[in-house]
Amino acid sequence: MVFTLRVPKQPDGVKPPLTGELPATALQSLASKTFGLYLHVPFCAKRCGYCDFNTYTATELGGFSQSDWSAQITTELQLAKKVLGGFPTIQTIFIGGGTPSLLPAADFEKVFRNISNHFAADIEITIEANPDSVTKSSLAQYLDIGINRISFGMQSSASKVLQLLDRTHNPSAVSSAVLTAAEVGFRDISLDLIYGTPGELDQDWLDSLTTATALPINHISAYALIVEAGTKFANQVNRGEIPMPDDDIAAARYLQAEEFLNQRNFHWYEISNWGVAGAACRHNQLYWDSANWWGAGAGAHSHIGGLRWWNERHPATWAQLLTAGHSPAAGQELLSTAQQFDEQVMLGIRQRKGLPVSLLPAATDLAELQAAGWIEPSALAQGQLVLTTAGRLMADRVTAEILR
Repeated sequence: MVFTLRVPKQPDGVKPPLTGELPATALQSLASKTFGLYLHVPFCAKRCGYCDFNTYTATELGGFSQSDWSAQITTELQLAKKVLGGFPTIQTIFIGGGTPSLLPAADFEKVFRNISNHFAADIEITIEANPDSVTKSSLAQYLDIGINRISFGMQSSASKVLQLLDRTHNPSAVSSAVLTAAEVGFRDISLDLIYGTPGELDQDWLDSLTTATALPINHISAYALIVEAGTKFANQVNRGEIPMPDDDIAAARYLQAEEFLNQRNFHWYEISNWGVAGAACRHNQLYWDSANWWGAGAGAHSHIGGLRWWNERHPATWAQLLTAGHSPAAGQELLSTAQQFDEQVMLGIRQRKGLPVSLLPAATDLAELQAAGWIEPSALAQGQLVLTTAGRLMADRVTAEILR
């Protein structure tokens, strides 16, 4: 198939979508930066009330079928290979959603088969899963085809919290899924938690952390509940049916998690992520380091050497464009040097390794940040800006101070 890349009319000042040829500076970065793939699975049995991800239930797919996913993803990856002039070594693959675990292993195997000759020997392949959408058989099959890291959406061990979040699983499903994953051979298992849900008590959060760390896992991601515009949860807040999450409570929950997890050898390496030694998610690290990735699938985002683009959001539209030989890209932006620096600061601040002081603007008042207790003196003495625990709660403020 020959790809012709459409350029729809856009408002003045908006850059056109991906043209099929990357700028030379972007292509040059492929040789020096890590490369990964993000594969988006847009299917969900039910949309959670707080979620604003690009997901669709069966009645919202507009004629697109789950069974079409692997063929269309493969078609987009053929486009990726053409645009990139051949794949660089693929270091990581992250299969996100949605609920990727609604698809059988055979669908992912079909995709892998076409690109496996580009895999790094130690490739990390992660799949997101809902605890109630896996079986011993499906987990064993995922592992057998090369998926070696799994991330379960636990959110909470409190039934009332899960109910408010519109989660479909019950608390016991998490333990069952994790134990089964470990039994079939997964060694890298992560749990996602959400804190600060209205009605959640201190003890509920402590119970969630206790339940999670008692399981054979080596990684935890924990996020404060955010009210996203247009979601069911946001509408309930706007109608006064549910109170807005409290920022002070969320901060207290974060500090509670930090202390609890440190005591159990889970240490932060990014503001919302903790792991035992060697368990950091390499794919997410690729994002935080502004490395290169191609995002395939409806609504997926990509980044190569400062060029960022995003696909059409609806699966049917995305698939129709690919079938017709067009790029599924909906828009793009080429980041300026200044914008790339701003992102480097914003993302670097969030990481345990921090930022080299030599990169910071000369006007940065490090003494003020240190006096506020937001940066670690010992790291500063070694030429690195690293946030303290208190500083992590003020990361946006610190970033703004550096970039002002």
